[in-house]
Amino acid sequence: MAAAVAAALLLLMAAAAGGDDSEWVRLPSKCEVCKYVAVELKSAFEETGKTKEVIDTKYGFLDGKGSAVKYTQSDIRLIEVTENICKRLLDYNLHKERSGSNRFAKGMSETFETLHNLVHKGVKVVMDIPYELWNETSAEVADLKKQCDVLVEEYEDVIEDWYRHHQTEDLSQFLCANHVLKGKDTSCLAEKWTGKKGDLASVGERQSKKKSGKKKKKGRKDESEGADGLPPTGEALEESGVQEEAPLTHSPADEL
Repeated sequence: MAAAVAAALLLLMAAAAGGDDSEWVRLPSKCEVCKYVAVELKSAFEETGKTKEVIDTKYGFLDGKGSAVKYTQSDIRLIEVTENICKRLLDYNLHKERSGSNRFAKGMSETFETLHNLVHKGVKVVMDIPYELWNETSAEVADLKKQCDVLVEEYEDVIEDWYRHHQTEDLSQFLCANHVLKGKDTSCLAEKWTGKKGDLASVGERQSKKKSGKKKKKGRKDESEGADGLPPTGEALEESGVQEEAPLTHSPADEL
């Protein structure tokens, strides 16, 4: 048993370390950067597209003229999304047990989750990375954010063009395949991760479980409130034709 645990631990540590020194840090490719910029742009526009807020633009004109503009169609929405989009990439972690562009995902990687569990169980785990740095932003994710800053600034006009005229088109295709990666390798855009820990689907699943848990609590509360309006137990039993069992009588002497 101990030998099996030791072997599994060695495999996990090798995955966390990333193999030999030449693979210690593999910075994101331009395809990977554009892919996740597009993913986060789509997500941010979906989040900000749910409001019905209307912006009054009359204050910007001396003659008081102007018109009300929906926030979802405004320059303000575009600016707010693009200015903060690259910060969202810092929520990603490196999942070295995955291949291709799927190595970037939100949530703790399976490798480090297992290592954390071993530490919590008292197993001594020795790695080149100190324990206190396990949850720090990796070099790959830091570079992902850095390249994002450059890409968003360089292709600002393309993103604005999509926002104003092409929102019916897929953003990954429009921004990445048609512009950023035109004539270059776009294979990472087709790579999909179907459902394990750390991806967006599992996050959404946990959130839905929390919501269902709240509904269950609410249901229990409603049941307890409904119970207040029920007749006393004796009356209910009497009406149903069942006689409530009388408590046993005993004397102090019986207790002795």
